Formats: sequence, structure tokens, C-alpha cells
Amino acid sequence: MNHHPPLSGFFITLEGGEGAGKSTQIQLLASALRDAGHEVVVTREPGGSSGAEAIRGLILTGGFGFSAVTEALLFSAARLDHLEKTIRPALQRGAVVLCDRFFDSTRAYQGASGAADPAILSALETIAVGATRPDLTLIFDLPPADGLRRAAARRGHGQADRFESEALGFHEKLRAGFLAIAQHEPERCRVIDAARPVEAIAGDVKAIVLAKLGARRA
Repeated sequence: MNHHPPLSGFFITLEGGEGAGKSTQIQLLASALRDAGHEVVVTREPGGSSGAEAIRGLILTGGFGFSAVTEALLFSAARLDHLEKTIRPALQRGAVVLCDRFFDSTRAYQGASGAADPAILSALETIAVGATRPDLTLIFDLPPADGLRRAAARRGHGQADRFESEALGFHEKLRAGFLAIAQHEPERCRVIDAARPVEAIAGDVKAIVLAKLGARRA
């Protein structure tokens, strides 16, 4: 187990299936938190550091036919670099870190079809993440068919990535996986109805986050 100095910042992750609106909401939340006087670092997975971004390209092109376990290993390597180079330094100086996907996506995506043994995923999580776990996770929930339509509209004529190309049944399992995580860890996770207008979602997200930050600093 890795040992790290105490972290004084606040770590928030945003999770959900394809087209759930995380990218829009993370920018709106960052703006609201900066207006409230917080230093905010916005990052993403896979990615968030130079090494992790290189691994992102390798995974999402989908041309290598990696197994679920191989994908999980690659995601974990990217996550370790991301934590060392970006997340922990920001938390150590007291910033609020907003991360678009984190370990719950590995749990859900690589575990969605039962393709990767949960014990392997848990071991990789222990190695890569250690004690640097999110203080709050927002799970944006949307019927998968709606999310895939949104993702296709956003993509336009671009090519679908490795995960957007999966059949609807995979995305149904993915949604169930995220909801199971939220049910299992209710203190950390909040489920957000992502089928509503952007402004309504942003209002709920801001209220949840500011309340958590207030409780943390009280």
C-alpha cells in the first residue's frame, strides 16, 4: 500500500454512461465553485496527465482488441500516473478536484458484462488508488438509449469510440452497474436524474456540492 501525506482538498468525481451530460455539468460546477472562491482543478479519466493521455488514445481507439482485464490494467496504469502528477498535488494544496470519471467507471465498464473478475478490479484499485478516494461521487443516470442518441448527436460524423460502439445491452448493464455502486456506497455517491434540463441538473449539483463542502469545513 502506498503512503501519502494528508490531503486537505476535496475530491469530486462525476460518473455515468455515454451521453449523460457529465462534460457539460463539470464545467458549470467548476464555474460555480470558482465564483464561491475555491481553487478548482478539472480533469478526466482516462487521461489527466501526459502519460495517462497517451494510454487514453491507446484504449479508446479500440483497434487492439484488448480483453477486459487488459483494459483494466491499462486504465489502472493511467490512473496511477494521473493521481501522482495531477490529483494528489492539487489536493495537497487544498484545491477542489473535479474528475470526469474515476475508478467507478473501471468497475462498471470492465465489470459490466462480468468480463473482468471483481477481485482483480478490487486489487488494481487498491494498488493504483490507495487512500486517495473521492469525497463525493455524482452519478448521472439516464436511460442508455437516450444517452447513446445524445452521444451520436454530439459526435456528428466522427467515429464512435471503443465504448460508444458497444450494443445497447452492454449499456443497460453499465447503467445497472453504476446504480449498484451508488446503492452500495450511499455516503459517497449521489444519483442525479440526467434526463432533466441542463439548468435544473446544474442547480441540484451545485446545492449538493456546496452542502458537502460546507459540512467538511464546518
